[in-house]
Amino acid sequence: MFKGITIGQYLPGESLLHRLDPRMKIILIIIFLITLFLVNTFVGYGVLALFIVFLILGNKLPIKLILKGLRPIFFIISFTFILHSLMTSGGETLFEIGPIPIETEGVYTGAFMAVRLVLLVMTTSLLTLTTSPIALTDAIEHLLSPFKRIGVPAHELAMMMTIALRFIPTLMEETEKIMKAQKARGADFESGNIFERAKNLVPLLVPLFISAFRRADELALAMEARCYRGGTGRTRLKQLQAALRDYLALGFVLLLMIFIILLGI
Repeated sequence: MFKGITIGQYLPGESLLHRLDPRMKIILIIIFLITLFLVNTFVGYGVLALFIVFLILGNKLPIKLILKGLRPIFFIISFTFILHSLMTSGGETLFEIGPIPIETEGVYTGAFMAVRLVLLVMTTSLLTLTTSPIALTDAIEHLLSPFKRIGVPAHELAMMMTIALRFIPTLMEETEKIMKAQKARGADFESGNIFERAKNLVPLLVPLFISAFRRADELALAMEARCYRGGTGRTRLKQLQAALRDYLALGFVLLLMIFIILLGI
């Protein structure tokens, strides 16, 4: 159920996307996500989807792995589509579910939001798949550094965000193990309607929380054993430095954003 999740995983490599400055990658992702929310047609999403596929194939990333990463959120995607189809009115009535009419505007909006969610996850996966945890922490810290003047602990925030992101696959794997253990004891997570299945997942919460706290404690002990100390005075093995390719990538993404906005797609 949760095995295929890609957000939080890192694949080492030497592709152009791997070699981009991590700070620039975060900026590019933010620009791309802004564009994603400004697009208001399927044509615009088609252009953005082609761009994502180009990045995946051009950098020799496993497209099957990225598509497989959508499987764990299939329920959320389906729920988004169904909810908007039921709640949004307008257009012709396609059919009725009891007293609730399903209209063309609702189906269009539901499909639109579902595609947006898919592109959102794929874009975020590209960042984590091509950026190491250390590089990601350094990049976030550098981008937050201007806020140090008002007392914001940039390094600590960056470290917490990175650890939280990297813990996603770990927690999903732990959930999978707990589900298998409870299935062996007779638990049923697959039969019944959606509400019954959701209710059956409640017993997973306690062991999952215990496992999460145990993992966090192990991580804290490991960091202490390595004499970790954050904040001022901490040095870096690799200094971040933007190259020409980073500015070219920024210019290209900005041009793509302007192109889509001007065409109104």
